[in-house]
Amino acid sequence: MTVKIEHKEAVTIVSIDRPDRRNAVDGDTARALADAFRAFDEDDTKKVGILTGTAGAFCAGADLKAVAAGLGANPVTPPKVGDAFDRLDVGPMGPSRFVLNKPVIAAIEGHAVAGGLELALWCDMRVVSEDAVLGVFCRRWGVPLIDGGTVRLPRLIGQGHAMDLILTGRPVDAEEARMMGLANRIAPKGDALYEALKLAQQLCEFPQICMRHDRLSALEQWGLPYDQAMANEVDHGRHALKADEARTGAARFAAGRGRGGSFDKI
Repeated sequence: MTVKIEHKEAVTIVSIDRPDRRNAVDGDTARALADAFRAFDEDDTKKVGILTGTAGAFCAGADLKAVAAGLGANPVTPPKVGDAFDRLDVGPMGPSRFVLNKPVIAAIEGHAVAGGLELALWCDMRVVSEDAVLGVFCRRWGVPLIDGGTVRLPRLIGQGHAMDLILTGRPVDAEEARMMGLANRIAPKGDALYEALKLAQQLCEFPQICMRHDRLSALEQWGLPYDQAMANEVDHGRHALKADEARTGAARFAAGRGRGGSFDKI
């Protein structure tokens, strides 16, 4: 198996395990990653996912040796502009085109480059080790970004920073990644997964329906005009209100819990 799956209470940890290839993704690995995150999304007992790699590396991108041998993942033909987009359409790197209903955190040690960077961008947040290296290293091989890199990178860090990375293919260290907004947290070397797990467990403690709908509204607004995005936010908010989480939360506040910035448990 090239993908390991571990569960820690309500958190699912998915690890790419191809240390001899710096966790580069071939066809089998892409499909295994897609299967793992599809199962995570469908499991009502799991609230937050973590994507990471073994042996001190996150992911070196697509396995170009496998691609050259015809063993890469099939780059499923994306829909034409205007067609409906399949929220679980498998990409060359696996789940890179998925729109899940739950958050996923990337725990990055070592290199997250080329398609590996695209997998990190697919995640909602990124915890990187202090020795992490991120970049569009596929620039030197003429391999395009087709797992969301040209879409998510500009949206995440702005057009100027994104063009710098996309055009030059240069490496970015942890501090610069945080400055750009590419990294959310920096962890000591070897502790990225530990810090990502702590973050995931924090997210697990919040009212889930409200958090998930706010997340989806933030993701969906990119493709909508302002008025439609605002209406979509209200629609998502109604789902949370119907679940009565807001009423319960207000009652907790009125009873004196969670005041002064305290994040007491549900």
